[in-house]
Amino acid sequence: MVLQTQYPCAGCGANVEFAPGTSVLRCPYCGHETQLAAPTREVREHDWAQFAGLPRKPVALLAKNVFKCRNCGAETESDAISDRCRFCGAAVVAEVNAADLVVPEAVLPFALDKRALRESLGKWASSRWFAPNGLKKVTEAESAKSTYLPHWTFDTQTVSDYRGERGEHYWDTETYTENGETKTRQVRKTRWYPASGTVGRAFDDVLVTGTTKVPVKHLEALDPWPLTDAEPYRPEYLVGHETLRYDVEPEAGLEHAKRKMAPDIERDCRDDIGGDEQRVHQVDTQYFDVTFKLMLLPIWLACYIYAGKTYSIQVNGRTGEVAGERPYSAAKIAAAITAGVLAIAAIVFLIWYTKSH
Repeated sequence: MVLQTQYPCAGCGANVEFAPGTSVLRCPYCGHETQLAAPTREVREHDWAQFAGLPRKPVALLAKNVFKCRNCGAETESDAISDRCRFCGAAVVAEVNAADLVVPEAVLPFALDKRALRESLGKWASSRWFAPNGLKKVTEAESAKSTYLPHWTFDTQTVSDYRGERGEHYWDTETYTENGETKTRQVRKTRWYPASGTVGRAFDDVLVTGTTKVPVKHLEALDPWPLTDAEPYRPEYLVGHETLRYDVEPEAGLEHAKRKMAPDIERDCRDDIGGDEQRVHQVDTQYFDVTFKLMLLPIWLACYIYAGKTYSIQVNGRTGEVAGERPYSAAKIAAAITAGVLAIAAIVFLIWYTKSH
């Protein structure tokens, strides 16, 4: 049984929830609000070198959390840090055991409530080209669930040694024959010279998803996040919202972060090479002063059914940015193709008619 906390309303005794866009816990029944106290500390980064030497059990080997609801006494088994009782809907938040898991250091609280969610989904649905008319009903999706998803952030100073080539353009006169006549023309060519050097760059808050439950491409489509608005972790922000625990180990997260840094480092190498063109053959990067933290980001997870198929959508709980899957209307696509063919035919006819008269 996991250690857990529930938050009863001081007005009626029901469970309160964190209200998006505020700093209060609000009772969904009587409306009583409890103001959260100001944070007593700042968000901290953790030293990677110290963390890497600590013994830790892989997340995949950890058992699920078992919540025992204090309202109805039912037990709920879940991979989540915070969830709702499957029977009475009461909100529960687990106490994270630092001996088993990395404890969240920061949380970006929800800012979008359900009304703002519907507005974001409505704008998204109306802007989809060739979407069926039924897509507008996505705003009525009651399956939308406010969920905090785990993400890793990494800071580091990098020093990269590179080897490549610098290309410099020049113009050469080329002789050719056209219709029996000898002509000349200017042709641009490139001389290549070996190049090597060292570049450095500091990276701050390189964001990497810490869950495999949602496709990475969908989560990255929700960027950018206002990470500077993050608050020090406190369980009250999780009350009434689901929070998944991470299943991407921090070591795998660091390797993903390095892959995200690589394009920026290569651009630095190209800038350092200079010239008109660049070729980068090899880059060896060293990472210094690596720090990291586990951060919880707010995402509305929604799904809807169209033509018997289920589509999933993710909405940034701070900015309202929407990502996910959508259906296409075969009728609208066919109509667009037909209209295009008719337009081309009209143009061809107009040209023919003009020339023949």
